[in-house]
Amino acid sequence: MSLATLDVASNRRTLGAVPGGNPDTSPRLRAVPNGTEARGFVLYVGLDELKAAEAGTDLGAIVEQLKQLAASLAPSSETYAAVALAPRGAGGRDVDVVRLALQDPAALAKHRQVDEPAAKVRGGVVVDISRKRLVLDGESAPLTYKEFELLQYLVLREGRTIERTELISSLWADGDDEDIPNERTIDVHVRRLRSKLGAYEDIVRTVRGVGYRFDRHADVSIRQASTPSPDFF
Repeated sequence: MSLATLDVASNRRTLGAVPGGNPDTSPRLRAVPNGTEARGFVLYVGLDELKAAEAGTDLGAIVEQLKQLAASLAPSSETYAAVALAPRGAGGRDVDVVRLALQDPAALAKHRQVDEPAAKVRGGVVVDISRKRLVLDGESAPLTYKEFELLQYLVLREGRTIERTELISSLWADGDDEDIPNERTIDVHVRRLRSKLGAYEDIVRTVRGVGYRFDRHADVSIRQASTPSPDFF
């Protein structure tokens, strides 16, 4: 999924201030605490490329028009735009996915409040991609780096059967490992991963004669990485 966000930075002291007025007595945004000044704003736009195409446009064209609008309203304003990337098929509202991907503080705080306590209460599996860890019934599982990479690769391709050859070429392509597995020994790596999943081992399914697939259950939650996306526009 590819989503866009526009970050418009303005050099005005406060939004809603009367031109030429005293900054200390001009109307202030409620979100701006005393002793600080507003220097701009961020507009999160939740819209994937398919929806944009159905509307007869694309993300780049929308961003350009928003930049032009900002320039027409305030010629001295400065704009910066970036795309928010998320795994294909990520659930939730588009704008919420964008806010999390671009590390909006309020969205991250809400995500932690909802997700973490729930995981502790009900137990189950938490695949924490952002922290590279697996939590089983509230306890961290002792996965090796390569075991987590294997699990993450399957998780990010949820519902798709991954052939053994693809796992080898994708996870052992750097050649840093002394022993690069073949199609038979990849089964050993999966077996070790399953043993550490314990009662939840069936989330990694074997598709006979083909490879492996991650199947999400009701007691499995995924925490996506919340790193800034690369510049796009």
